[in-house]
Formats: sequence, C-alpha cells, structure tokens
Amino acid sequence: MSHTLARIIDLVRREEVRVSDHGYEELSADGIFFRDLVDEIEKARLIEDYPDYPKGPCVLVLEKDRDGNPVHAVWGIPRNADGPAVLVTAYRPDPAKWGEGFTRRKK
Repeated sequence: MSHTLARIIDLVRREEVRVSDHGYEELSADGIFFRDLVDEIEKARLIEDYPDYPKGPCVLVLEKDRDGNPVHAVWGIPRNADGPAVLVTAYRPDPAKWGEGFTRRKK
C-alpha cells in the first residue's frame, strides 16, 4: 500500500473527509453514492499513486459500489496540509479504455 493511500484511509477512518465540487458532479452523473466509497476505502485497490502532485498527494483507486460494480475514485490530500481526505472525482471505468479488472489502461 502506498503512503498516500494509507494516510487517506486514516483520515477517512477519523471522518476527516470531504467531496470536491467536481466530485459531487461526477458522483451524481454516474449514480455513485459517496457513502459506498467511504465504506469501501479500506478495500480500495491502488491503481496509480501521485505523491508529488502539485495540488497535493493523491491516488487513483479501484473500489466497488453497493452492487459490486467497479468505480474508479481519485482521493487526495490538500498540498501542505494534514487533511482532510478529499474525494476529487469518481466514475465508472470504461471497459474500452481499461483492461480486465479495471486496473491497467489499454494501450
């Protein structure tokens, strides 16, 4: 597990979490419930880690919704801050762009 993901999980456990405006829009557009992602964060599978991202460390993870369907979520921590964990965006991965299991991009 990456250091960034471990920090995010810890913040979510402590309920130090929020959703970006863009995140709310994407959740609504794809019919994803925020609570599902919070509840499943400890089972999240790391896809990509961006510890040096200019806006703050973030990760792309694979999670499941309440029906067991795959969801990609980008979680981050604001730059130069200890929290909160921010759900930047979440979406249903496109099978045409992702390999089986939705953890590797197709070339």
